[in-house]
Amino acid sequence: MTDQLELAPQPTELPDWLVAQVEFFLQHTSPSSTPHVPEVVLRLGNEAVPLWHAIERKLPRRTKVPPYWGFAWPGGQAVARYVLDHPQLVAGKRVLDLASGSGIIAIAAAKAGAARVMAHDVDPLAVVAITMNADANGVAVEASGVDIVREDSDFDMSAIDVVLAGDIFYDHDLAIRATAFLQRCRIAGCVVLLGDPGRAALPKQLLAKRREYLVPVSADNQYTAAAASDDLTSVLATVWELEAGNPAAS
Repeated sequence: MTDQLELAPQPTELPDWLVAQVEFFLQHTSPSSTPHVPEVVLRLGNEAVPLWHAIERKLPRRTKVPPYWGFAWPGGQAVARYVLDHPQLVAGKRVLDLASGSGIIAIAAAKAGAARVMAHDVDPLAVVAITMNADANGVAVEASGVDIVREDSDFDMSAIDVVLAGDIFYDHDLAIRATAFLQRCRIAGCVVLLGDPGRAALPKQLLAKRREYLVPVSADNQYTAAAASDDLTSVLATVWELEAGNPAAS
Protein backbone atom coordinates (compact mmCIF):
# COMPACT_ATOMS: atom_id res chain seq x y z
CA MET A 1 0.00 0.00 0.00
CA THR A 2 2.85 2.39 0.75
CA ASP A 3 4.13 2.07 -2.82
CA GLN A 4 0.81 3.37 -4.10
CA LEU A 5 1.38 6.60 -2.21
CA GLU A 6 4.64 7.52 -3.89
CA LEU A 7 4.63 10.56 -6.14
CA ALA A 8 4.41 9.57 -9.79
CA PRO A 9 6.67 11.36 -12.27
CA GLN A 10 5.12 14.76 -12.98
CA PRO A 11 4.19 15.62 -16.55
CA THR A 12 6.05 18.70 -17.73
CA GLU A 13 2.79 20.54 -18.43
CA LEU A 14 1.84 20.68 -14.73
CA PRO A 15 2.28 24.19 -13.31
CA ASP A 16 5.10 24.73 -10.85
CA TRP A 17 2.72 25.74 -8.03
CA LEU A 18 0.88 22.43 -8.29
CA VAL A 19 4.08 20.40 -8.34
CA ALA A 20 5.21 22.33 -5.24
CA GLN A 21 1.97 21.51 -3.43
CA VAL A 22 2.18 17.81 -4.27
CA GLU A 23 5.80 17.66 -3.13
CA PHE A 24 4.92 19.50 0.08
CA PHE A 25 2.06 17.09 0.75
CA LEU A 26 4.32 14.08 0.36
CA GLN A 27 7.09 15.55 2.48
CA HIS A 28 4.85 16.46 5.42
CA THR A 29 2.53 13.46 5.62
CA SER A 30 2.91 9.71 5.98
CA PRO A 31 0.66 6.71 5.19
CA SER A 32 -1.74 5.97 8.03
CA SER A 33 -5.02 4.37 8.89
CA THR A 34 -7.31 5.22 11.78
CA PRO A 35 -8.50 2.71 14.39
CA HIS A 36 -12.08 3.66 13.58
CA VAL A 37 -11.85 3.32 9.77
CA PRO A 38 -8.95 0.96 9.09
CA GLU A 39 -10.21 0.17 5.58
CA VAL A 40 -9.14 3.63 4.37
CA VAL A 41 -5.46 4.58 4.03
CA LEU A 42 -4.67 8.29 4.31
CA ARG A 43 -1.54 10.39 4.28
CA LEU A 44 -1.75 12.36 7.53
CA GLY A 45 0.40 14.89 9.35
CA ASN A 46 1.77 14.52 12.87
CA GLU A 47 0.65 17.80 14.45
CA ALA A 48 -1.48 20.65 13.16
CA VAL A 49 0.49 23.68 14.33
CA PRO A 50 3.92 22.62 12.97
CA LEU A 51 2.24 21.64 9.70
CA TRP A 52 0.54 25.04 9.44
CA HIS A 53 3.85 26.80 10.13
CA ALA A 54 5.52 24.74 7.42
CA ILE A 55 2.81 25.78 4.96
CA GLU A 56 3.39 29.46 5.75
CA ARG A 57 7.15 29.09 5.30
CA LYS A 58 7.23 26.97 2.18
CA LEU A 59 4.02 27.92 0.35
CA PRO A 60 3.70 31.64 1.15
CA ARG A 61 1.46 32.50 -1.79
CA ARG A 62 -1.33 30.05 -1.05
CA THR A 63 -4.48 30.97 0.86
CA LYS A 64 -3.90 30.84 4.59
CA VAL A 65 -6.26 28.05 5.61
CA PRO A 66 -5.59 25.68 8.55
CA PRO A 67 -4.48 22.23 7.30
CA TYR A 68 -7.68 20.39 8.16
CA TRP A 69 -6.89 17.99 5.30
CA GLY A 70 -3.87 16.67 7.22
CA PHE A 71 -5.87 14.89 9.92
CA ALA A 72 -8.84 12.56 10.34
CA TRP A 73 -11.51 14.37 12.34
CA PRO A 74 -14.13 12.51 14.41
CA GLY A 75 -17.21 13.61 12.46
CA GLY A 76 -15.69 12.55 9.16
CA GLN A 77 -14.59 9.23 10.61
CA ALA A 78 -18.11 8.64 11.91
CA VAL A 79 -19.69 9.24 8.51
CA ALA A 80 -17.07 7.11 6.75
CA ARG A 81 -17.71 4.26 9.20
CA TYR A 82 -21.48 4.58 8.73
CA VAL A 83 -21.16 4.52 4.94
CA LEU A 84 -18.92 1.45 4.95
CA ASP A 85 -21.29 -0.34 7.33
CA HIS A 86 -24.37 0.69 5.29
CA PRO A 87 -23.20 0.50 1.66
CA GLN A 88 -26.78 0.51 0.39
CA LEU A 89 -26.89 4.21 1.25
CA VAL A 90 -24.51 5.07 -1.60
CA ALA A 91 -24.25 1.97 -3.81
CA GLY A 92 -24.95 2.98 -7.40
CA LYS A 93 -25.59 6.58 -6.31
CA ARG A 94 -24.03 9.94 -7.14
CA VAL A 95 -22.35 11.24 -3.99
CA LEU A 96 -21.01 14.62 -2.92
CA ASP A 97 -18.54 14.93 -0.04
CA LEU A 98 -18.71 18.55 1.12
CA ALA A 99 -15.66 20.19 2.77
CA SER A 100 -13.90 16.90 2.18
CA GLY A 101 -10.54 17.58 3.88
CA SER A 102 -8.49 14.38 3.65
CA GLY A 103 -11.18 12.72 1.54
CA ILE A 104 -11.95 9.97 4.05
CA ILE A 105 -15.72 10.18 3.48
CA ALA A 106 -15.42 10.32 -0.31
CA ILE A 107 -13.10 7.33 -0.32
CA ALA A 108 -15.44 5.37 1.93
CA ALA A 109 -18.35 6.15 -0.42
CA ALA A 110 -16.35 4.97 -3.42
CA LYS A 111 -15.35 1.78 -1.60
CA ALA A 112 -19.01 1.21 -0.73
CA GLY A 113 -19.97 1.18 -4.41
CA ALA A 114 -21.02 4.72 -5.28
CA ALA A 115 -21.39 5.24 -9.02
CA ARG A 116 -19.78 8.69 -8.90
CA VAL A 117 -18.09 10.56 -6.05
CA MET A 118 -17.37 14.28 -6.04
CA ALA A 119 -15.36 15.87 -3.24
CA HIS A 120 -15.24 19.63 -2.76
CA ASP A 121 -12.93 21.64 -0.51
CA VAL A 122 -11.86 25.26 -0.94
CA ASP A 123 -8.29 24.55 0.26
CA PRO A 124 -6.05 23.74 -2.75
CA LEU A 125 -3.92 21.44 -0.58
CA ALA A 126 -7.06 19.52 0.36
CA VAL A 127 -7.70 18.92 -3.34
CA VAL A 128 -4.19 17.47 -3.59
CA ALA A 129 -4.78 15.34 -0.48
CA ILE A 130 -8.13 14.03 -1.71
CA THR A 131 -6.73 13.15 -5.13
CA MET A 132 -3.66 11.34 -3.82
CA ASN A 133 -5.49 9.57 -1.00
CA ALA A 134 -8.16 8.35 -3.41
CA ASP A 135 -5.47 7.06 -5.77
CA ALA A 136 -3.75 5.28 -2.88
CA ASN A 137 -6.99 3.47 -2.10
CA GLY A 138 -7.59 2.54 -5.72
CA VAL A 139 -10.86 4.46 -6.05
CA ALA A 140 -12.08 7.24 -8.32
CA VAL A 141 -12.96 10.55 -6.67
CA GLU A 142 -13.46 13.83 -8.55
CA ALA A 143 -11.79 16.49 -6.39
CA SER A 144 -12.56 20.19 -6.81
CA GLY A 145 -11.66 23.42 -5.04
CA VAL A 146 -14.75 25.31 -6.25
CA ASP A 147 -16.71 26.96 -3.43
CA ILE A 148 -20.13 25.46 -4.11
CA VAL A 149 -21.57 26.72 -0.80
CA ARG A 150 -21.70 30.28 -2.12
CA GLU A 151 -25.26 31.48 -2.62
CA ASP A 152 -24.52 32.42 -6.24
CA SER A 153 -22.98 29.03 -7.02
CA ASP A 154 -24.34 27.31 -10.12
CA PHE A 155 -23.73 23.83 -8.65
CA ASP A 156 -26.31 21.40 -10.05
CA MET A 157 -27.91 19.68 -7.07
CA SER A 158 -30.04 17.53 -9.38
CA ALA A 159 -26.82 15.71 -10.35
CA ILE A 160 -26.41 14.39 -6.77
CA ASP A 161 -28.29 11.69 -4.87
CA VAL A 162 -26.45 11.74 -1.53
CA VAL A 163 -24.59 14.54 0.24
CA LEU A 164 -22.14 13.65 3.01
CA ALA A 165 -20.19 16.00 5.27
CA GLY A 166 -18.13 15.80 8.42
CA ASP A 167 -16.92 18.44 10.88
CA ILE A 168 -18.20 21.51 9.01
CA PHE A 169 -19.86 23.25 11.97
CA TYR A 170 -16.69 24.47 13.70
CA ASP A 171 -17.25 28.08 12.58
CA HIS A 172 -20.48 30.04 13.08
CA ASP A 173 -20.46 31.89 9.75
CA LEU A 174 -19.53 28.78 7.78
CA ALA A 175 -22.24 26.83 9.62
CA ILE A 176 -24.91 29.29 8.48
CA ARG A 177 -23.83 29.10 4.82
CA ALA A 178 -23.33 25.33 4.91
CA THR A 179 -26.72 24.74 6.52
CA ALA A 180 -28.46 26.79 3.84
CA PHE A 181 -26.63 24.87 1.10
CA LEU A 182 -27.42 21.50 2.66
CA GLN A 183 -31.08 22.42 3.02
CA ARG A 184 -31.20 23.34 -0.66
CA CYS A 185 -29.70 19.92 -1.43
CA ARG A 186 -32.32 18.22 0.75
CA ILE A 187 -35.19 20.08 -0.91
CA ALA A 188 -33.75 19.08 -4.30
CA GLY A 189 -34.23 15.46 -3.24
CA CYS A 190 -30.80 14.54 -1.88
CA VAL A 191 -30.25 12.43 1.21
CA VAL A 192 -27.98 14.49 3.48
CA LEU A 193 -25.89 12.93 6.27
CA LEU A 194 -23.63 14.87 8.61
CA GLY A 195 -21.03 13.82 11.16
CA ASP A 196 -20.18 15.97 14.17
CA PRO A 197 -18.79 15.58 17.72
CA GLY A 198 -21.22 18.08 19.22
CA ARG A 199 -20.04 21.51 18.14
CA ALA A 200 -22.07 24.52 19.20
CA ALA A 201 -23.05 25.60 15.67
CA LEU A 202 -24.58 22.22 14.78
CA PRO A 203 -28.24 22.86 13.75
CA LYS A 204 -29.72 20.03 15.83
CA GLN A 205 -33.26 21.31 15.35
CA LEU A 206 -33.02 20.30 11.68
CA LEU A 207 -31.47 16.87 12.24
CA ALA A 208 -32.46 13.31 13.07
CA LYS A 209 -29.91 11.11 14.83
CA ARG A 210 -28.86 8.01 12.90
CA ARG A 211 -25.89 6.57 14.82
CA GLU A 212 -23.37 7.40 17.54
CA TYR A 213 -19.75 6.26 17.57
CA LEU A 214 -16.89 6.49 20.02
CA VAL A 215 -14.01 7.61 17.80
CA PRO A 216 -10.42 7.22 19.07
CA VAL A 217 -8.44 10.47 18.78
CA SER A 218 -5.30 11.93 20.29
CA ALA A 219 -5.78 12.86 23.93
CA ASP A 220 -4.17 16.25 23.25
CA ASN A 221 -6.18 17.02 20.11
CA GLN A 222 -9.58 16.30 18.65
CA TYR A 223 -8.28 14.46 15.59
CA THR A 224 -6.36 11.35 14.53
CA ALA A 225 -2.85 12.06 13.27
CA ALA A 226 -0.13 10.01 11.58
CA ALA A 227 2.06 9.52 14.63
CA ALA A 228 1.20 6.31 16.45
CA SER A 229 0.27 7.01 20.04
CA ASP A 230 -0.90 5.04 23.02
CA ASP A 231 -2.25 8.25 24.50
CA LEU A 232 -5.70 8.07 22.92
CA THR A 233 -9.09 9.10 24.12
CA SER A 234 -12.55 8.58 22.65
CA VAL A 235 -14.78 11.32 21.30
CA LEU A 236 -18.51 10.75 20.86
CA ALA A 237 -19.37 11.58 17.24
CA THR A 238 -22.88 11.41 15.86
CA VAL A 239 -24.14 10.77 12.34
CA TRP A 240 -27.20 12.91 11.65
CA GLU A 241 -29.64 13.06 8.76
CA LEU A 242 -30.91 16.44 7.63
CA GLU A 243 -34.67 16.47 7.50
CA ALA A 244 -36.69 18.28 4.85
CA GLY A 245 -37.48 21.88 5.67
CA ASN A 246 -37.64 25.46 4.51
CA PRO A 247 -34.24 27.17 4.32
CA ALA A 248 -35.84 30.44 5.35
CA ALA A 249 -37.02 28.84 8.61
CA SER A 250 -33.49 28.44 9.95
